[in-house]
Amino acid sequence: MAANARGKFITLEGIDGAGKSSHLEFICSQVRARGIEAVLTREPGGTAVGEAVRSIVLERAMHPRTEALLMFAARAEHVMDVIEPALGAGSWVVCDRFSDATFAYQCGGRGLPREFVVGLERLVHPGLQPDATFLFDLDPALAYDRARARSRTPDKFEREQADFFRRVREAYLERAREHSRRFHVIDAAGELAAVRDRVEIAFVQAFP
Repeated sequence: MAANARGKFITLEGIDGAGKSSHLEFICSQVRARGIEAVLTREPGGTAVGEAVRSIVLERAMHPRTEALLMFAARAEHVMDVIEPALGAGSWVVCDRFSDATFAYQCGGRGLPREFVVGLERLVHPGLQPDATFLFDLDPALAYDRARARSRTPDKFEREQADFFRRVREAYLERAREHSRRFHVIDAAGELAAVRDRVEIAFVQAFP
């Protein structure tokens, strides 16, 4: 890879409990196997400001507009301080969630008007979209069972009811249909090894 070549931006998406986080390091290993540096990060978070916002957003009740504004405030910092510098240096960025999550959770789950989030997206990262998005798709009932099996205390999103996650899943799938060239929908049901095989196939398809 040429030293001045711009890196690729990869995002992982899915409802809580779909298991996407289990494959972050694996995707980084696939990037590094090509001799390319991989930068692993997450949203909300990725910076000191983003992590502070994360602790507020994941625990405090608030209006959906406030929630989306905070997400994009953290995202602005993330894009300017982490994502763009890494891509500009030729590294590939692997990010646990990005703006698709806001469309899914705040628009699909909370009912926020799409136009509100579209406007924020244009303000915060005009021209920047992932090169590939891996959407881990799972029935909300199965995802709920997986989430309950975790030992840690659930955050406010994880405590939502089944109807909320059905709406979030539907919004994700709609987004995948709208942006089919960059989205790779992965069946997240079954054993970890089987899902990982699907991830590997999807990665090769995205980056031949």
